[in-house]
Order: sequence, then C-alpha cells, then structure tokens
Amino acid sequence: MSDARTITPTHRERLAIVYVRQSTMTQVREHTESTARQYALAEEATRLGWEASKILVIDADLGLSGRSGTTRAGFQELVSRVCLGEVGAILGLEVSRLARSSADLQRLLEFCNLTDTLIIDADGVYNLQHFNDRLLLGLKGAMSEAELHILAGRLQESKRAAAARGELRVPLPVGYVYDQDGRTVMDLDEEIRQAVTDVFAAFEASGSAYGAAGIFRRRPFPRRVHGGVWTGEIRWGRLTYYRVLGMLSNPVYAGTYVFGRYRCRRIVQPDGSIRRKRVELPREEWLVVLPHHHPAYISWETYLANLDRLAHNHTSGGARPAREGEALLQGIVVCGGCGRMMTPRYASYASGKAAYDCSYSRVEHLQTPQCRTVRADVIDDAVARRMLDVVTTDQIALALQAADEIAARRTNRIRAAELPVERARYEAARAERAFHQCEPENRLVARSLEQRWETALVALAEAETALAGARAEAPPLPSRQELEALARNVPALWAAPTTSARDRKRILRALVADVTIRSAPGSARVGVGIRWRSGATEELVVQRPASASDLQRTPGAVVDLIRALAMQQDDEIVTALNTAGMTRKGGRPFDVKSVRWIRHTYHIPASSFQPRPGELTVCEVVRRLGVSKWTVYDWIHAGKLAARRDTSGRLCVPFSPAVEEACRQRTATPVHLKPSLQKATAGGVV
Repeated sequence: MSDARTITPTHRERLAIVYVRQSTMTQVREHTESTARQYALAEEATRLGWEASKILVIDADLGLSGRSGTTRAGFQELVSRVCLGEVGAILGLEVSRLARSSADLQRLLEFCNLTDTLIIDADGVYNLQHFNDRLLLGLKGAMSEAELHILAGRLQESKRAAAARGELRVPLPVGYVYDQDGRTVMDLDEEIRQAVTDVFAAFEASGSAYGAAGIFRRRPFPRRVHGGVWTGEIRWGRLTYYRVLGMLSNPVYAGTYVFGRYRCRRIVQPDGSIRRKRVELPREEWLVVLPHHHPAYISWETYLANLDRLAHNHTSGGARPAREGEALLQGIVVCGGCGRMMTPRYASYASGKAAYDCSYSRVEHLQTPQCRTVRADVIDDAVARRMLDVVTTDQIALALQAADEIAARRTNRIRAAELPVERARYEAARAERAFHQCEPENRLVARSLEQRWETALVALAEAETALAGARAEAPPLPSRQELEALARNVPALWAAPTTSARDRKRILRALVADVTIRSAPGSARVGVGIRWRSGATEELVVQRPASASDLQRTPGAVVDLIRALAMQQDDEIVTALNTAGMTRKGGRPFDVKSVRWIRHTYHIPASSFQPRPGELTVCEVVRRLGVSKWTVYDWIHAGKLAARRDTSGRLCVPFSPAVEEACRQRTATPVHLKPSLQKATAGGVV
C-alpha cells in the first residue's frame, strides 16, 4: 500500500472527488454520524494538499444500494470523470462504498489505472499502477461482495423461518389488518369489507376484470397507503383494471398465507445495462403456502376458478372469450382457405349486419381465393339451429343415461372409501373400551393399550381424510329432474329476449369447439364445418344471401321467357309473365313499359313493324321533310303532329298530303325568329 508521498503535484492539479453513499434512506435518517464522516473527507483532501476549488463532493447516491452501478447517477458521473482524466484521487471511508459488485469495482479500478487516479480511504492511499495496490483493492472488493452475500443470506433465512410459521409480517392488501396479537384479521370497517366482497361478486357476474372495474366506475374503492407519513391510512378512489387483476390473483383473499411468490432477477438490457426485475413464480415453486391461515373472502377453489377464467380471457395467449356483439361465432370461426381466425366486422354492410372477414391474411398478403367475407347471421343461424336440433329428446335421454352411469360410478367410489372408515371407527372404539377396562395401576398393560388406541385413531384419521378427498373429487351431480328441466328449457332460454349475445355465445361454446367456413369463388353456397366438443365433426351447406345488385337485377327466368316470346307482341308477353306468377321489384305485376325496358336492356329484338296504310315511321318522315328527328319528336310532343304507337312500341305517323303540306309550311317559317321578323320574312322583306 502506498502512503501520502505517492500523491504528486500532477494528482493535485486534478479533482479530488469525495464519494458519499448510504445504502438506504433509513441509514441516511438514522446513521447521521456515518454520513458526517464521509462529508468530512473533504477536509482530509485539503490536508493532503488539494485546493478547495479542486475538491468535488458527489452525494447523488444517498439512499441507494451499491449492488449495481447502472442505477446510481453519482457513480456513473464518477466513472465518467475518471475516464476523461479529470480526477486525481477518489476519497471514501472504505472501498466498499464505491461498489458492492466486483464487476463494477474492477471496471472502475481499471479506469483509475489507465488515468493514474488514486484511491484514498481510511487505510491509506492506493496507486492502481502498482500491482500490490491493485491486488489489495481487488481482495477488498471480493470480501465486500462476500460480506454482502453472507448478510443477505442470514436475513433471508430468518425471514423464511418466520414465514414458515406464518409469522412474517408483510404489507396486507386492503380488507385485512393486523390485530393487537399480530394475527391477520378482516378489516373492522364494514364498508371496506363490503367493497372487497362486491369486487369478487362483480367479477363473478361479469366474467372479466374489465367488467368488474366497469361496475365500480361510479363507486369509490378503498386503497391502503404504503410508505411515507401516511402509511396504513385508507384513501378512497377509483378502482382500476390492474387493481382488480391484483385482487383476483392475490391468494391472501382466499385465506392463504404465501411467501416466495415473487423473485427478483437480473436482466441484461440491449444497451448492455443490467437491471433487476420482479417476476412471479409458478404456484408449485412458492416457498411457503399455508391454507386456512386467516379469515377468507373467497374459498381456495373460487380463487383457482378465478385464475382459470382470467387465463381464458387472455387473448394474447390464444384464448377466445365470449364478448359483446351479435356475431355468435366470434373467436371460434376459422377460414377454410388459409386456416386463420376470421374476425367479425360490424360495418361491412349498409344494413348494419355483422360479417366474418378474413382480413388478417389480407394484411399478410397470404389471401387465397377462398378467403371471403360472409354475413354472420347466415352462418350463426345455421349453427344455432343445428345445435338446438342436437338437443333433442333422444340425445337428452342418452345424456341422462350417461349422467346416471357417472353418478353410479361416483357412488360406488365413495362407498368404497366409506367402508374403511367404518372399520377404523370400530377398531378405535374397541381399543378405547379395552383401555378403559384396564386397571390404572397396571401401567405395563395400560401403556400398550394406550399405544394401540392411538394407532387406531391415526388409522381412523387417515381413512376420514381419504373419504373427504373422494367426496371432494366427485361433487354431486344435479338431480335427474333438474337435468331434464334444463334440457327442455334450452330452446326457450336461447330465444328469450332477456338472453344476451354473450350468454348465447357461452351456451354455443359449451357444445361447439370451432367452426370452419369454406366458400368457393363465384359460388353462392358456403360450407360450414362444425367441430363439437365431443370431437365429432359435421358439415352444413348454407346459401349466401343475394346482394343488393342481385336483388335489383331482373331474374333470369323472366329474361328467358321474354327471349322465348320475342316475336310476340309486348302485351301478349305481359299476359304470359303475369299468368306464370312472375313479378318485378316490389311484387308488382309486369306491364308493357317494363317489358320494353327489359327488351332494351338485354337486347331482345321486337316483332316486325307493320304500319297501317298512309302511315310513316319517324325516320321516314325525317327523310321526306329533310328535318331532324328531334324536330319531329317535338311536333308530336306539342300535339302539332298526330302519332300512335303500335304493339311493338314504335311510333306510327298518319302522313296524308294535307299533313305533309302543313309540315312543310311549318319548316319554311323559322321558329327562332321573333313574330315581327316572321311577318317580314313572309312578305319578302329581308
């Protein structure tokens, strides 16, 4: 180890950093002498030759443990200044104040070696460029880490010993307090107890943590303050979703004392830093589990059932819980094209009907020709009808017969466990009678009889435990009358207006595992594959509903009939269509106008034109007069030129010499001129 003479003017030209640290805030508040001694090292630096302006005190790590250097801003500042060559010496009471981790300490010492930075503690001055000083500081760091490990081990063993007896006091959740004897009891405040009870009732009613939190959205919920001057006091506020999760997963509410439920682990971050993370261990790895330790709000079976329901609500783990919405197969319908789950869409149709859409495969560019959108009500109605058909009288009889067989097997199994109890009770009673008949003075015989009695009592306790386990494993089934009534009420329960969509989904999922939809492009038929809970499968075929364009389009049968009767008159075709019972949109009968429109739309030729004597078509009138056809149509519309329509719908104009002369006079007078100009034109004046 070096001495004060190791300090050179070069060291004094740089900073002398006094590093101050205490492991906890309790030490900062109560161990003030240690903190004062560390601050006094600034005076020691002055005595060693540093100017006051060259002395820097870093105390940003007061109340922080030295186990890790990544979470200590003061230690990081110290390392940074050492690496920049700004530090001539680091002062501390002992080397362990710098870091309890050998890795952090050795890295700092290596930087001090490279930058010729001294380490000064109560034992002397260390120059890291000297091998002996490096060796000595390395041993001190290793011993410091070993000391921390030993102290922590002793403390943990003490905690485990107290926890094994259920006597280790830990912060209790809201709803529980410690009494004067240190026992865990329910809170004396009835309002708090009722609020906790209502949370579990809300979860039972809603089936989800979000639902339970929603029920309490307008009701305050208590919260116990931990830490600070308000420790132990109750504050009322909003019940959040995460608090509901914490309550449902906390075994304390089931009357069970648990220790070792969580464990801290060190995790390396992508940037190379190390941080501690608390993780929850599996139930079988908990160190201490003491059931029936204190009064419970719920039973252990209810606690496990709540955890199982939460797991089934966790969609990121693959679960598909029943939710709101009219799409009954939400979460269990599979696309037969790509094998992906189909999602319900409630804005796919203008009518507001839900639809099952294979959108995920479209996003991943894996869409197949069979990935199509299908209206949800068509598939839901088909699956629901099939499910209700399955619950028939014959199926109910088979199910009841199976229930009777299961009940008989359970009865036999319980009876087999009851017989050893009866025998053990007889043996215990016999040993008791023999013991009481023995003379008390005859201790040689009395001791043997007493031991025999105790052995019989132990055997009786074991037989009763086995019987209780058999009864717990086989809970009683509902009576046959209850099962028959429930089976008969399934259709009525399904159709009841009070049954919500979520309840219908639960009924459906009790029998149906999943549904696969297969739809070929261009086909109006959809294959619906049902996989039942029993493992059986079957396939239904449903018809796609007609689209809006199909509903507006003329049926093919009507077009075919008009095409077959194309050479007949339109009124005859109308009669044939109405006689055949065919109707157009809205159920209205056909007329001549609608038939002519269908002819025009589908390019169906009409019958040949047969004018009467002295009649011309519009085209012939145009060629005779040399005017446009729109002029002729305008005359007909204004009543200046008579015309009729024949049975094929064409205009026929009676065109006598007098009519022709009137038309020519009408064409000689321009209709766009004013009346005064028309008279002048007629008189020959331009």
